[in-house]
Amino acid sequence: MWFKNLQLYRFTKPFELDAETLGRQLEESSFVPCGSQETSRTGWAPPLGRHGSEFVHATNGYLMICSKRQDRLLPAAVVNEALEEKVLQIEEQEARKLPAKQRRSLKDEIVFSLLPKAFVRSSLQYAYISPRDNLLVVNAASAKRAEELIDDLRSALGSLSLVPLASNSQPIDVMTRWVDSAQPGQGFELGEECELRDNADISCVIRCKNQNLAAAEIVNHLKTGMHVSKLALNWQQRIEFVLDEKLVIKRLRFSEMVQEQADDIEADDVATRFDVDFSIMALELAGFLEALLSALGGEDLNQAAGGAASA
Repeated sequence: MWFKNLQLYRFTKPFELDAETLGRQLEESSFVPCGSQETSRTGWAPPLGRHGSEFVHATNGYLMICSKRQDRLLPAAVVNEALEEKVLQIEEQEARKLPAKQRRSLKDEIVFSLLPKAFVRSSLQYAYISPRDNLLVVNAASAKRAEELIDDLRSALGSLSLVPLASNSQPIDVMTRWVDSAQPGQGFELGEECELRDNADISCVIRCKNQNLAAAEIVNHLKTGMHVSKLALNWQQRIEFVLDEKLVIKRLRFSEMVQEQADDIEADDVATRFDVDFSIMALELAGFLEALLSALGGEDLNQAAGGAASA
């Protein structure tokens, strides 16, 4: 349950639904498995899975939610192989070349016949809402997956005003300055990984791993007109992460100190363990995100006041 990636969104209006009300509305859009002719389907599921029935898990004012997605796996290679066999059979029988329009129609028929037999794969997408901070935190590596969850949440609630969290200073400027000076400060320390891009041609990329980022060769790249687009950092020896130019946090890792703090609290069942882990994670991230925004020059409140985003 510990989040590994963070896509961050600011509510432009206070989030005022309590856990019970939010849960009822999500339950109305609960997950239903794919029909025989559906390629995918999403819906809401209890964050505790089979160990719980509530559609919102609340602790210390934080609200955990979970979106479930199911996809039918029908590889293109399987469809194309069946199509070629069918086309060859028809062309031999009728002694003619099958036109493109008929091939497309035949392909649709094959997909229709194969879908009910296709395997299904399910995945869970977790997020939590912090009403006190007016934040939505989505555990997603890509913006697309986060947008899917937000679209489903908007559909379940009727409306949802969100914008991506933004800082006053551009992350690339701050990250470049941190590497150039080798002293991020404010509780942050450089890791051993970064991505450099050329200011004149962003397709020109240098990726550094297991490197001393204070080394002269890296600083020289910055002096020749490159900037830092991704940077591995450590916050107070409690959280390791990679920050990118869009203020997306990836490869999030909580230190053994934080993990031990959770392990020291006895939990006799799955629900209690989930509650303990969620509580500690959310509190750690609250302090971390506040420090990160401060290090990036504070939050861009103009964007937050600008209205809802399609996100």
